[in-house]
Amino acid sequence: MKNAFLIICLMLSGSLMLAQQKMTPELLWKVERLSVMGLDKDGLTLFYEAKTPNIQGNNFDSKYYKMPVTGGIAVEIKKEDVQVKDKNISPDGNYKLFHKEVHIEDIEGKDVYKNLEKSDVYIFSDLDIRHWDTWKDGSYNHLFYKKEGSDDATGTDIMPNEPYHTPQRPFGGDEDYVWSPDSKSIYYVSKKLKGKAYATSTNTDIYKYNLESKTTENITEANKGYDTNPAFSSGGTLAWLQMKTDGNESDKNDIVVLNNGVKQNLTANWDGTVNSFLWDKDGNNIFFTAPVDGTIQIFKVNYPGKKRIAPVVEQLSKGQFDVTSIVVQKDNTLLVTRTDMNHAAELFSFNLKDKTFKELTNINRDLYASIDLPKVEKRYVTTTDDKQMLVWVILPPNFDATKKYPTLLYAQGGPQSALSQFYSYRWNFQLMASQGYIVVAPNRRGMPGHGVEWNAAISKDWGGQVMDDYLSTIDAIAKEPYVDKDRLGAVGASFGGYSVFYLAGIHNKRFKSFISHDGVFDTRSMYGTTEELFFVNNDFGGNYWDKNNPIALKAYNEFNPITNVSTWDTPMLIIQGGKDYRVPIEQGLGAYQAAQMLGIKSKLLYFPEENHWILKPQNAMVWQNEFFKWLKETL
Repeated sequence: MKNAFLIICLMLSGSLMLAQQKMTPELLWKVERLSVMGLDKDGLTLFYEAKTPNIQGNNFDSKYYKMPVTGGIAVEIKKEDVQVKDKNISPDGNYKLFHKEVHIEDIEGKDVYKNLEKSDVYIFSDLDIRHWDTWKDGSYNHLFYKKEGSDDATGTDIMPNEPYHTPQRPFGGDEDYVWSPDSKSIYYVSKKLKGKAYATSTNTDIYKYNLESKTTENITEANKGYDTNPAFSSGGTLAWLQMKTDGNESDKNDIVVLNNGVKQNLTANWDGTVNSFLWDKDGNNIFFTAPVDGTIQIFKVNYPGKKRIAPVVEQLSKGQFDVTSIVVQKDNTLLVTRTDMNHAAELFSFNLKDKTFKELTNINRDLYASIDLPKVEKRYVTTTDDKQMLVWVILPPNFDATKKYPTLLYAQGGPQSALSQFYSYRWNFQLMASQGYIVVAPNRRGMPGHGVEWNAAISKDWGGQVMDDYLSTIDAIAKEPYVDKDRLGAVGASFGGYSVFYLAGIHNKRFKSFISHDGVFDTRSMYGTTEELFFVNNDFGGNYWDKNNPIALKAYNEFNPITNVSTWDTPMLIIQGGKDYRVPIEQGLGAYQAAQMLGIKSKLLYFPEENHWILKPQNAMVWQNEFFKWLKETL
């Protein structure tokens, strides 16, 4: 009996010792990354992939699994044994959709001058010259169809000779096209604009291509903003996502349906914005995900059809997590993926009757069991205009309120991206807190999930109320006895990087250290070099040379970080990707050069082959190590 008791004690002490680990960059890059591949043709088996970073190989290793769609034991399989139903095969089984690049325009020197095939030059006479991380070379994504089972690699191009993309670049995939239920038509998304019009507009449309007549109809011509993600119900009703305002990539996203020529906006009167949606099995309702109160949850809206009743939006799930996708409905259950700030994506089932979740996978169970997790608290801070602002506060593992901790203000990018319960492999709050920092992440002006007005408030006001929101947050949290007021830092990327540059000029010695990744440093230079001009036109209010535009003048002067550079006095780490064409290299280099000439302790971390993100495992490890090395030196 004594021996058994001793063994139990040893086992318990061993598990406690295991739990003494804290998240490190090395451990973070051992976290497996789950992605759903799809269902089999019968809808009974789900296939998913688990990717693990391979640091030595500077790539990712993959494992493949199958499991019953209702839950159960997952079985590892070979890649060739993945048998996912192909959505791109027509419902009657006769045709298959696929996309590939097609050369349409001669832009490279070797194409214009056939006898100079070794020339290395691009020749442009209009805008839309590059996008995200790629220069325009005259090739376009085009959509094709062919007989199912045929070896024909050519197929029929539904957009012959058209200089437009389907799927959309840079991130579009096969969610940009779908078969009609009768297999007679193909519905696809495209932005059929060129040059300056393409660069300054978000006006994508949904087109209907008829296989028999080979004619194309624009079914969303009246709407001038984004129209995306077409999907049919089991009853043949088409739904898609719609933003109304041309040029506003963060406009309210609604669900619109089309039936017998009649369009209806199902979410027009709901004060929120839709992320993604899924028709229910009967075609009477649509399930969707949307940000709300610092999380992403499941909602439902009914489709009234011809009945003269208003659609009603209902929130189905609640909790401190993000529902990142709805995969499929099976009877009274939804299969979804879910994250929180301490856990990467896993598969869950959601019971539509009792509104409960059940975890179906736990691919990182052993890793998480071996580490102490931070505590994530939801707080509210009163803003300067007397609003209640949600703030996430992430406390270090084994937090001791009698001690004092260095604290980081996290500035979210976007500027209208949700600051929810996401799990990032770079801006990872679990990792930051595990290194001994309190992380403060405000849902400042511009965040979706707090009503359309709050979401829209940041456009044309980058240096205004949002900066007060940041300072209100750090001032409120700094009053806590466990916050070391002499060790405050601010970090962020993209608009968060802009926020760091701007705060550096106005913070009045609140902060001791700054880190800015791919941040906007000079709004004028940003206008002159970014590729999506619709974004700066919308958020800055226009161009910088229009002297009669007071909104734009404010963006390029008062709200321009370079205006206050002379007051910079705080150490700064500046990170920049060489292939970032959204916030181009001039931004990071300009900020670093200014800091150096001012004699401020500063460091430049330059990734020549990375874009707006850091994607390669070894680069990511360098990023993490330099990030925490800088904080250790300066905070």
